[in-house]
Amino acid sequence: MRVFNINPASQCITETDTLPAQPPEQGFVWIACERLEFETLQARIQASLQALCGTQLVDLHVSDLLNQQLPSHYDYTSQYDMLVFRRLTTGHTETGIVPPGETSPARVKHSGPPILKRINTSPVGFVVFDRVLLTVHPAGCAVRDAYALKLLNATSGVKLPTSPADLMLRIVNQMVDGYLALRHQLTRQLDHWQSELLNPATRFSNWNSVLDARLGLHYLDEICEDQHAALQDWIDSMETWPDGNSPGAQRERELLKIRSRDVLEHIERVVHHVQRLEHNAETAVQMHFSAQSHRTNDIMRTLTALTAIFLPLNLITGFFGMNFEFMPIIHTFSGFWWTAGFMTLLVVVVVLVFWRKRYLARSGH
Repeated sequence: MRVFNINPASQCITETDTLPAQPPEQGFVWIACERLEFETLQARIQASLQALCGTQLVDLHVSDLLNQQLPSHYDYTSQYDMLVFRRLTTGHTETGIVPPGETSPARVKHSGPPILKRINTSPVGFVVFDRVLLTVHPAGCAVRDAYALKLLNATSGVKLPTSPADLMLRIVNQMVDGYLALRHQLTRQLDHWQSELLNPATRFSNWNSVLDARLGLHYLDEICEDQHAALQDWIDSMETWPDGNSPGAQRERELLKIRSRDVLEHIERVVHHVQRLEHNAETAVQMHFSAQSHRTNDIMRTLTALTAIFLPLNLITGFFGMNFEFMPIIHTFSGFWWTAGFMTLLVVVVVLVFWRKRYLARSGH
């Protein structure tokens, strides 16, 4: 567990590992704990929230914060707001850690390229009070540690978060940036597959990876849609907040709305890009089968033309191969040469006719 006292007025940040028993004179408190810590120290955290904010988390919200499979969503009470946002994970997720005696929960598995294995997510819970931000992270959360390091290394020129809501939006924005970085790698991978699918000189056989990519993109699309809906609910809830009593408070509220809309726009960009990648993958597969069908038609057309060329020759040889004793020119010295010449002339005429009708011409690529 990491506890930060953040004072934006004096640009001061202090960190401690003990839960505060009273609110700070200025600024606000950020309590960041892992999910297992939150479950173990739930009574102490509830007591600290009671001392700091005069209220505790309701049981349903506690269950939501402990749920490893919960999708992104937003909820609120009259005392606080709660946002659950799923972040990208690296390596093993919490869903892969099974306590003794319990069965493993269902989770999405991805094979194929390493980029698809990164589309695993874990929920991060944010509980926003007036002067306290409680965050519940998965084990070994790199997002929490990275942003905490950024805060502790902040120079005097960097503006600190002005409120718990502002801090939450900054952390969420950092999580969304991970999705933005993921799109470029997905684009490169799908572009490589498109080149292979549309290359007539290769025989594509990596269909399992393409199917996994489509499933992964669909899974990522669902995650981003949930994130979009949760953040939109947060923005709609902000519209119901009472107006500030001072121009500074009103300006802070407007900046908070602007930052919320900026994070929402980043999520929309990810959703739009993922949907475009899904469409491109589907189009590439359809174009592949169309190209294969066109290639098959070319081959069948050539074989049909060759069959039509040699069919009259088979008719002539079959005619002269009949077992009749008396047949024209069959017993003459020049019969063979007349027949061979006529067959050659017939082949040339048929080839010229087919060439003019472009039955033997190669299709342009």
